[in-house]
Amino acid sequence: MCASVFAADINLRDYDEFDIPAGTHIPVISLQEFSTAYCEEGDIVNFITTSDIYLYNKNVIPQGTKLSGYIDKKNEPIVGTNAAMRVFVNKMYLTDGYEIPIKSYIYTANNNIIGGELTPPAKYIKIPHYQRWVMFRAYSVNKYVPGGVRRMGEHVTISSGAELIVVLTQPIHMTHTVIN
Repeated sequence: MCASVFAADINLRDYDEFDIPAGTHIPVISLQEFSTAYCEEGDIVNFITTSDIYLYNKNVIPQGTKLSGYIDKKNEPIVGTNAAMRVFVNKMYLTDGYEIPIKSYIYTANNNIIGGELTPPAKYIKIPHYQRWVMFRAYSVNKYVPGGVRRMGEHVTISSGAELIVVLTQPIHMTHTVIN
């Protein structure tokens, strides 16, 4: 009988739990500059959301939410390829300070890898290209084709204030929302 009286006295907060699905894109800006030239794997990077994210007519991620992560993978520049890095975002701090663990990356079309493009050729080779024969004489044009060697790669830098997109790789189970 004591337990039933105790349960009746407790007022629990009424809330709905929900999931923000994997694949959700969150627009952010970088709060600091980071680069393959001077950052290492494991260095912390911070971002802030630039707009509200709504789900079920509810603002689930308000503008100004801080996201924190680290450089997950880094490749130095080599001949023929620019430097590359991948940024894993693992924490979300809502505007009221509540921390939520997340699994996400900075989105790029290159499998979430920033940089890693091919470099331009180091030199071009001039090759004559014969277009037509007129009166037993060939008219030609010189064409330049890429040589076999490429330039040395360059470091990739994300500036402070750069607009980026964070994409969730796993759903976020939300039990807390900010009410204004």
